[in-house]
Amino acid sequence: MNMEENKYFEVLKQYDLDLDDEKVKRQVETLLKEHLQENNTKEVKQFLLNSVELTTLKTTDSEDSVLKFVEKVNKFDDVYPELGHVATVCVYPCFAKICHDTLENDEVEIACVSGSFPSAQTFVEVKIAETALAIKDGATEIDIVIPVGKFLAGDYEGMCDEIAEIKAVCGEKKLKTILETGCLKTATNIKTASILAMYAGADYIKTSTGKLEPAATPEAAFVMCQAIKEYHDKTGIQIGFKPAGGMKTVEDALTYYTIVKEVLGEKWLTNQWLRLGTSSLANKLLSEIEGKEVKFF
Repeated sequence: MNMEENKYFEVLKQYDLDLDDEKVKRQVETLLKEHLQENNTKEVKQFLLNSVELTTLKTTDSEDSVLKFVEKVNKFDDVYPELGHVATVCVYPCFAKICHDTLENDEVEIACVSGSFPSAQTFVEVKIAETALAIKDGATEIDIVIPVGKFLAGDYEGMCDEIAEIKAVCGEKKLKTILETGCLKTATNIKTASILAMYAGADYIKTSTGKLEPAATPEAAFVMCQAIKEYHDKTGIQIGFKPAGGMKTVEDALTYYTIVKEVLGEKWLTNQWLRLGTSSLANKLLSEIEGKEVKFF
């Protein structure tokens, strides 16, 4: 093992990675049983709406469809001025410019999936170029998938080098790293990948792409939030959290909110530190806030 490889193992030694999947499941069940219902309020639902990353990542996306997508976000400010706004619009890199040119609310971020999303299987030079082009065209945040194959093969140096190189291109722009937790299988793997991603320069860690099953799960979220808390306790660095994929109901959103609130605390309950990667939930949250069915987005 060379010095560079050893560096990552030395970092990991500082954390408890000996996790039992069944114990994690029981902890999550207890946490939700005790606290979920207290968060089932209109105020929390509005907060969650303001934390949504409104996303279009379809094979059929076009400039016209993305323009209509952005126009809904622009119109929302006029129709519901008292409800704030979604946190982000999330698109493929080739649509960063049209979002930048047409999005009227400067407080809504423009996120682009980059780095050969969703597989991350290409040359690192291509990932860097794609990220740089997205930022040049107006992306304010970048979402990438970690090289899952490298992680599972134990190539922590290769994984971390990729994240660090892409973060260097991002500069002050936020970098979200997607762990694709469904591929990592165990709580130990999820926590290990979380620590490594944060150490390598990620500003957020994110559960999944939504392209593979299982996507986000409460258990994965719980472990990732524990990792964020421990990392913050040791380094003072605050890292954001983004569950994504598989969120189909308002209760799903409340579940992740409850986990973040109980594990990480109030400091993370802003849409700068908690994001929800979903589009289907925006209308459902809006409907519950308004007390009637609304199909706005």
